[in-house]
Amino acid sequence: MKKDNFTSPDYFNMDDLLTDEHKLIRSATREWVKKNISPIIEQSCQEANFPMNILPGLAEIGAFGPYIPSKYGGAELDQISYGIIMQELERGDSGIRSTASVQSSLVMYPIFNYGSEAQRKKYLPKLASGELIGCFGLTEPDHGSNPGSMTTSIKDMGDYFLLNGSKMWISNSPFADIAIVWAKNEEERIKGLIVERGMPGFTTPETHNKWSLRASATGELVFNNVKVPKENILPNKDGLGAPLGCLDSARYGIAWGAIGAAMDCYDTALKYAKERIQFGKPIASFQLQQKKLAEMITEITKAQLLTFRLGQLKNKNNASSAQISMCKRNNVDMALTISRNARQILGGMGITGEYSIMRHMMNLESVITYEGTHDIHLLITGLDITGHNAFK
Repeated sequence: MKKDNFTSPDYFNMDDLLTDEHKLIRSATREWVKKNISPIIEQSCQEANFPMNILPGLAEIGAFGPYIPSKYGGAELDQISYGIIMQELERGDSGIRSTASVQSSLVMYPIFNYGSEAQRKKYLPKLASGELIGCFGLTEPDHGSNPGSMTTSIKDMGDYFLLNGSKMWISNSPFADIAIVWAKNEEERIKGLIVERGMPGFTTPETHNKWSLRASATGELVFNNVKVPKENILPNKDGLGAPLGCLDSARYGIAWGAIGAAMDCYDTALKYAKERIQFGKPIASFQLQQKKLAEMITEITKAQLLTFRLGQLKNKNNASSAQISMCKRNNVDMALTISRNARQILGGMGITGEYSIMRHMMNLESVITYEGTHDIHLLITGLDITGHNAFK
């Protein structure tokens, strides 16, 4: 079993900006990843199998709803702590980070912010402990970048709502206990619902044959005349802004997570370049390889500074959706570029499961698309700086 000897790059002394608590959280998460993810992740990816046994451990390290108040089972940490956890998890694997990100930002976040007190007490402690696992249903087969055109619907039947429709590309859906689902009512207003596994007419078929996020469980949510109790409606926010608020939180976590994947690819390539001998000397001594490595650490450092500042703004509730979009887009693109260049440094070895690079590269091809595509985030920035909407 290959030992995880990851060394985190910190070219601009970012650690000086972190509190002791931040460093402790990072250390604990990193050690957990080294012990529980690194030894099994390549096999899980090759077998396209999500390692269900890691769920209790994710809960134990506070990866589920770390910013949720302690009275609801959360760790009551700040947003930089949440980002650090996501960074360390994605250094292990994007799919593992996705599981925690969905649970935190797309399930616990809306229940805490949009739900009733009864809903918070009923669901949040069990989600924080991992007793319940959730998923988030917004994307539909025909409505991805334009979720406002969704066709999933609810109809008021007096004592309950009747839910019909389907969602796809849903992380955690094959094993989720609950789903936060967004649907239009008879007035075409988007509402959030908590749908529980076992409700008649609710099924979660798994998506197979993925080349990306293979160690993550992806599926659909299918609703065929599902009777949802009225107390399962999220009462405190509706409209498209409600699910988009959840996505802001998730995109923020992705921005941190992508740095973790980039750091792992860089660290792997740097170590390999120092050890690989060609033409009588290490390939790290050749100009073209140094160019690749120097550009990698430069882009990682820029992303670290951008994301840390975003975390400061998030802690003050001053981070805009456009700022989060810029950071998510920049960091995932940065990580994907680094993974491709790192793969070149390793040559043929870069495509094997002996190293993590090709797995990161394949995962990042999904990360650059989900929760807002690369191009959509560019247009969000364009709208913000020009005032002109290019979506319509």
